[in-house]
Amino acid sequence: MASTVTSRPGYGQLLRTRGAWTFLLPGFAARQPFAMLTISLVLLVQHTTGSYGAAGAAAAVTGVSMALFAPYSGRLADRYGQRAVLVPGVLLHALSGLTLTALALAHAPLWALFAAAVPTGASVPQVGPMVRARWGVKLQGSPLMTTAAAFESVTDELTFVFGPLLATALCTAVTPAAGLVTEASLTLVGGLLFAAQKSTQPAVTATGHARVEHASALRVPGVRVLVVAFLGIGSVFGGMQVSLAAFTESIGEPGLNGVLYGVFAAGNMLSGIVCGAVAWKVAPQRRLVLGYGALALAASGLWAAHSVLLLAGLGLLVGMCIAPALITGYTLVEGLVPAGARTEAFTWLTGAVALGQAAAVTVAGQLEDRFWGGAGFLVPMAGTVLALTTLLTLRSRLVTRPRSLTVARGVGHRVPLTVD
Repeated sequence: MASTVTSRPGYGQLLRTRGAWTFLLPGFAARQPFAMLTISLVLLVQHTTGSYGAAGAAAAVTGVSMALFAPYSGRLADRYGQRAVLVPGVLLHALSGLTLTALALAHAPLWALFAAAVPTGASVPQVGPMVRARWGVKLQGSPLMTTAAAFESVTDELTFVFGPLLATALCTAVTPAAGLVTEASLTLVGGLLFAAQKSTQPAVTATGHARVEHASALRVPGVRVLVVAFLGIGSVFGGMQVSLAAFTESIGEPGLNGVLYGVFAAGNMLSGIVCGAVAWKVAPQRRLVLGYGALALAASGLWAAHSVLLLAGLGLLVGMCIAPALITGYTLVEGLVPAGARTEAFTWLTGAVALGQAAAVTVAGQLEDRFWGGAGFLVPMAGTVLALTTLLTLRSRLVTRPRSLTVARGVGHRVPLTVD
């Protein structure tokens, strides 16, 4: 299914790209808090209300708000520049996150938590898509783009290894509010540092041609198919977070929650490293369908796990199946979407993950409250099976079509010229 690793440039060459480290390091710091938000909110609200259903609903409002506003944030970043969107965004996120924390500690009614959760989710900085857009500028037309997509998936999953562990440790060992407070603080500091890297952000143009490219990325049929696929991936993240928290509490070991979720994320990260190192001969559309089939199969066994070791093993396997789907999806954007709309396209995908996660934490929370322990694990199974069905039906829309040729002028940039 794959050729040798040496047939395509790898991580070493990618990381030697001029100027890459100036946005990679602050970018990693800025998106670390994203992996802490949902689990911190679930643990805090569950502590103050005693209900996983209420905790899941509050987290769901945050996720839905992010999913609705993320594409708009991406479009603004494409049009006005990343810094113009990031600076006010991280300030609003820190303020609203701290307000949400105070309301939860004051045992405010659920509607008040929902009201504070809306701006908290809407202002989540879309650093991952912004970093991917910067790679697109640096590596335009290069075979390293697939490696960059894999590297970014690994980076994302590295945050999901450390983020839940840190959030769980803070919430259980310090105070239930410590997770959200730390998340808000890290978002503010990391986001401002990333925004300060102006030299690597994609150029903003105001020409008529640029306005054509700023048409919504969601108009591309393939992007809509990918959104459905990423909704299914979000259902895995959300279902795992709530169900693992409920499982570890039911056995009297709440501290294992972060460990089990970290194992799940570690599987994702490790398979992402492998995917980026392999030069695939199989078309990305087919890779996505095959990888998603493996994900749906693995997720279908979670509900039957009744021991820590078995759940850890299945979680590792599910995590290993997620990375190939994520990487292939992000890679397909490069061929499906014009350069001027890619940040928006990436935010549609990350927003879809957030929306799927939001729906999953809500449904899984209700299942855990009303049915048997582990019932929430049915959510990842249902979400991935439905998404796989959509992929199989509409996979032809993921085929990339040739665009106008581009002629390089000078060094370091390309001017698009239509060739008859």
